[in-house]
Amino acid sequence: MKNLLPLLFLIAFSTIHAQELYFPPNGTDAWETMEPESLGYCQDSIEALYNFLEAEQSKSFLLLKDGKIVLEKYFGSFQQDSLWVWFSAGKSLRAVLVGIAQSEGFLDIQDPTSDYLGKGWTSLPEEKEDLITIWHQLTMTSGLNPLNFSCTDPSCLTYFRDAGTFWSYHNSPYNLLKEVLESATTQNINQLTRNWIINKIGMQSGFWLAAGDNTFFFSRARDMARFGLMVQNRGYWGETAILNDSAYYHQMINSSQSLNPSYGYLWWLNGKSSYTPPSQVTPVVGPFAPDAPEDVFLAAGSRGQYISISPAEGLLLIRQGLSADEDKAATDLHNEIWKRVTRLNCTLTSLPSVTPPSIQLFPNPTREQVQVTGIAPESAQLSLYDASGQLLRQIEGQNQLSLQGLPSGIYLIKVQDGQRHLTERLVKY
Repeated sequence: MKNLLPLLFLIAFSTIHAQELYFPPNGTDAWETMEPESLGYCQDSIEALYNFLEAEQSKSFLLLKDGKIVLEKYFGSFQQDSLWVWFSAGKSLRAVLVGIAQSEGFLDIQDPTSDYLGKGWTSLPEEKEDLITIWHQLTMTSGLNPLNFSCTDPSCLTYFRDAGTFWSYHNSPYNLLKEVLESATTQNINQLTRNWIINKIGMQSGFWLAAGDNTFFFSRARDMARFGLMVQNRGYWGETAILNDSAYYHQMINSSQSLNPSYGYLWWLNGKSSYTPPSQVTPVVGPFAPDAPEDVFLAAGSRGQYISISPAEGLLLIRQGLSADEDKAATDLHNEIWKRVTRLNCTLTSLPSVTPPSIQLFPNPTREQVQVTGIAPESAQLSLYDASGQLLRQIEGQNQLSLQGLPSGIYLIKVQDGQRHLTERLVKY
């Protein structure tokens, strides 16, 4: 029974969260919105965010809360129906396709890649080639020499390390996942994507286009958001299963190996102890997006193509465009955007002669209770929510909130003190 508890919690969390997320209807561009003011966002802060995005050569930007559009902005001549390339954010889409293929019985990610591409798909000795599995392609641990970054010809696929002993951001083994999928299913990747994802979640655009050894995905920003919303909902579009493999989904958005804990199955993971940037082999201490929510997982492409998801905050961030950053995943720009998103909340300006103390939680993390400083207790309201957004406790006229009886985990606490308010993540250990 003890071993079943995490699974039961996962099922319960998924059910609660699915009830709260909004899904736009298929066959139409109708999409419910949420006023930024309802989240406490200031127009001045929104304009500052848009100015930053425009300066960074953005094409589009969407911010969704629980599936509803809060912010939607297009820049220059770019419009709602404009198409743009996902670049390497398409890796995360392909990871979902592999998961669906496994759930449908077409392949097993522990299978050797040579089962689908045939012997001699690399220049490695047979015993070394046979070590490489689909799992290694998903986790960037094939051990192939990364100097030939995108080439898929066997002459380019040379030995560097044994599979599973070295992490490197390498397009070549990823590119060949297309051939693995097509060999396993006898369908081309555009057919698979249409049948398994596009048609089911109501995307009005989306196609793969070959460019040399690479195959890139193109779509509208709103269709990126539909895909992101499905992934945010644990592989379901409303009640319709898209990725019907909870174990694969869990593995996809969690550390897939210890060499780079910030990488799942072709998804980037925030909040880890270290990360290895795409252009390096040496890990960097700390998370790749320190100003973003810790639970963010990210589909990231060159020049700043993002599908960034924070389940705890109920937020989904979409960005398309260019960037001066040549990083293949442009994680620095991603962090700068989140930094500005987290500062959208209004601050008190009606009493310019008095600087009110900042609202802070102490201690955080905590075990038994949390104290809120910088507020007038008699006018304060404290509200505690679980990670799915369900209200757990609410008190007024106090500046302390008890956590007794609650399990360890991540919570959200909303503090209202007159016109001021703060929504902050709270960790109970």
